[in-house]
Amino acid sequence: MQYTPQQFQQLAALASSNGWQLNVHAIGDAGNRLVLDTFEHQLTAAQRLALRPRIEHAQILTIEDFPRFASLSVIASIQPTHATSDMPWAEARVGASRIAGAYAWRRLKKSDVRMAGGSDAPVESENPLLGFYAAVTRQDLDGKPPGGWRPGERLSAAEALALFTSDAAYAAFEEDWRGRIAPGYAADLTVLARDPLTVPPAEIPSIPVRMTIVHGRIAHEAGARSSAP
Repeated sequence: MQYTPQQFQQLAALASSNGWQLNVHAIGDAGNRLVLDTFEHQLTAAQRLALRPRIEHAQILTIEDFPRFASLSVIASIQPTHATSDMPWAEARVGASRIAGAYAWRRLKKSDVRMAGGSDAPVESENPLLGFYAAVTRQDLDGKPPGGWRPGERLSAAEALALFTSDAAYAAFEEDWRGRIAPGYAADLTVLARDPLTVPPAEIPSIPVRMTIVHGRIAHEAGARSSAP
């Protein structure tokens, strides 16, 4: 813990009273429970709806705390590659019982929890295709373990795509102008050589990026010479 419970409660009250969204780093089950308890008692229901508090990682949870995210309007901001990086040793660290609530994305979905996806760069690669791949396979880049680690917690390709686009935009209060390809939205686009929704999952990490467009301007084009000095 970086703060005592009392210090964190004071910070949460101060931030929420000034209209600030709370984005709190919590990995372990005790840390996540403290954050949920604090959001419940220091923020009103109206503040939680308006401020969209987030827990960054929400990685290891007790089973009882899964439905609290939805009931308290708390966003679970996850990083799928953490599961595939941690899977060789995670159960040995937390035990067979607690692992049931760890990296449990399907359980979050079934609990109607709003989620957002990210990379946690520079701890992990910033490449979103790796996060997409981890979300749908729960395998490392060598395809291990066969069938995926705790495969019942995998997300579908469509859910993984939303995680890094429209869901992330909602978590940042940008859902009205980012995160979708639609009239009136910012032209922030990545053009891929293949469709990640339909290719064999094992091929997702190696899909070439043909073009990146930021606010309507081409920021990257495969094969184009760089104009940078």
